[in-house]
Amino acid sequence: MRVLGIDPGSVVCGYGVVEKEGKRLTLIEYGVIEAKRQHDDLPQRLKTIYERLGKVIERSLPDELAIETIFYSKSVPSIVKLAHARSAAILAAVMAQVPTAEYSPRFIKRAVTGNGNASKEQVQYMIKNLLNIEETPEFFDATDALAIAVCHLYQLGTMATGTRTAGGKRARSWEEFVKLHPERIKKGL
Repeated sequence: MRVLGIDPGSVVCGYGVVEKEGKRLTLIEYGVIEAKRQHDDLPQRLKTIYERLGKVIERSLPDELAIETIFYSKSVPSIVKLAHARSAAILAAVMAQVPTAEYSPRFIKRAVTGNGNASKEQVQYMIKNLLNIEETPEFFDATDALAIAVCHLYQLGTMATGTRTAGGKRARSWEEFVKLHPERIKKGL
């Protein structure tokens, strides 16, 4: 099972792809989309997030997407911008027919560190150890996204035995998946 985790943001949007085979977690890729660096206006930033995540989905072929829910803030404009960024990310997944799941920040921290009040540094430390990452990612957004993917994989547990098809149903084998969903298979590898 391969999961794309998203730590949404309208300025910096983190992403991370993790695969689970049996009990083994494998890091596929991670990074950030620095939308603010490219555009000052929100609509263009949302377009950047949508397009870049679309390319990540196309490249990494995740079975599912997991994203952080909106957390409470004193700043209403910040919440609105975060909601828009989440929508752009979710739309990229929906357009690629990738099922999505949502988790609260506390739930993600508890799943990864055992403590729902863990600091960003504690989450980063656990993710580095779980995924054998030697370098320190420049942004916490990338490790937060990886934590979201790992959280989702933990939640799936032993139920994740197949791969989802375009309609959200599980294929019983890769052969069935390829037949039901040929547009998600890369050619020429």
